[in-house]
Amino acid sequence: MARRVVSRKDKVAEAEAAEAEKSAKKKKKTKTAKRKTKAKPATEVRMKMYWGVFSQSLKRIAVFEYDQKSEAEKRAAELSKGGKSPHFVQKVKEEVGIE
Repeated sequence: MARRVVSRKDKVAEAEAAEAEKSAKKKKKTKTAKRKTKAKPATEVRMKMYWGVFSQSLKRIAVFEYDQKSEAEKRAAELSKGGKSPHFVQKVKEEVGIE
């Protein structure tokens, strides 16, 4: 059985062609890479605290400024008198609209 003679010139040409293919693929990958997007900074939402008067079914009846807690408690006591369902005072946070 005779062996096939391998030409060194052909082997060098094949190696160069394979190397050129690899570098072409690398260039394609870098061009098609996705851009990194900057994360949007979180907008700061301003909140304000109030006192809310609620019924037993969690329905908000009245809202008072934070420094008017005693008035809110009086209102809850008024609404609870006479055997009606009890009312209570609870803190409420609401967004402050930008003007």
